[in-house]
Amino acid sequence: MYTLEDVDKDKLPKHVAIIMDGNGRWAKQRGKLRIFGHEHGVEAVRNTVENCAKLQIQYLTLYAFSTENWNRPKLEVETLMRLLVTSLRKEWKRLHKNNIRLTTIGNINSLPSKAQKELAEVISKTKDNTGMTLTVALSYGSREEIKSAVKEISIKVKNSIISPENIDETVINTHLYTHFMPDVDLLIRTSGEQRISNFLLWQIAYAELHFIDVFWPDFSEHHLVEAILNYQNRERRFGKTSEQLN
Repeated sequence: MYTLEDVDKDKLPKHVAIIMDGNGRWAKQRGKLRIFGHEHGVEAVRNTVENCAKLQIQYLTLYAFSTENWNRPKLEVETLMRLLVTSLRKEWKRLHKNNIRLTTIGNINSLPSKAQKELAEVISKTKDNTGMTLTVALSYGSREEIKSAVKEISIKVKNSIISPENIDETVINTHLYTHFMPDVDLLIRTSGEQRISNFLLWQIAYAELHFIDVFWPDFSEHHLVEAILNYQNRERRFGKTSEQLN
């Protein structure tokens, strides 16, 4: 079994993003309701966040709730929102102790007022922390994010704040939810599914993708390290040839 000690600290990904998938199927395998899986998924989140902080990963982004997830059964959505609130209340001291700064991306205004309040409080309490930045994607959809950026830029062009010929990747980046963080280096998805599911489509243009056949509640230190070691053994060329890199 891999441990954190197996990781080359000089070749760490700066930004790790995770699609935490499989809570419902994990519960179903055990003859339980989907809610049971979500509750146990919280423990995997806690362990993963702490392990990334120990490795000194600079940015960790977790896909917690997509814009499409609003279409799930009402009881499941309500339970997920309740779990969000209780987890924030329980975990903020742990985040603060580990010098972790919490941020969020997505259409936060669509969340229940209680969840918005707890989020705002924890974000405020941890805003001066200088260690890892933990970003939770809530009511998030990448197409919605890109559409919002296009609208904002269009308005600025219309008002002569930006000229069309000056629109480049930097301008687009500054209008995305993720303007405060670098592009993703390593994207991990659990549960065996091999798709992106409308997550950080712009930001993963050159990310290394790691799909693992393990449901999220079973995701452990071993699986995290395995993904990072896989990343460290890949050659990242960014369009260049191996010879140019050497």
